Amino acid sequence: MAKVVAVNISEKKGTAKKAVEKGILIEDFGLQGDAHGGKGHRQVSLLAKESVEKSKAMAKDPERVKGICEGSFAENITTEGIELYTLAVGTKLRIADAVLKISQIGKECHDGCEIKRLMGKCIMPQEGIFAKVVTGGTIKAGDEIIIEPDSGE
Repeated sequence: MAKVVAVNISEKKGTAKKAVEKGILIEDFGLQGDAHGGKGHRQVSLLAKESVEKSKAMAKDPERVKGICEGSFAENITTEGIELYTLAVGTKLRIADAVLKISQIGKECHDGCEIKRLMGKCIMPQEGIFAKVVTGGTIKAGDEIIIEPDSGE
């Protein structure tokens, strides 16, 4: 079963996000209280726990990455049990009452990336995804993620 491991927000762009008990997804905006919320196609970012673990395993200095956890890659939603980067743009993800529509796979890492500096490489550009909020709702860790193929809407 695919599920949410953590919901993460930050008040300032370019910083690691902190896990919150629950998050409120706002239609055509993003996650309430998150610096990355707003109009556009990258309203919410998602990264799999499996990708985080893979990244940690590749680190040259395991001591330096002990503090890396959910939100460290600036993802809003950390997932488990789903290879996010293999999903097609347009795929919908239903989490509780909310619906997200994948809008982008991967991204270019910015020069000041804290993870890249710490680990030598950031996994977000290859395995992170972005989505728009189609239907708002409240989400929390433990919520099931249901994949709905692109219906052409």
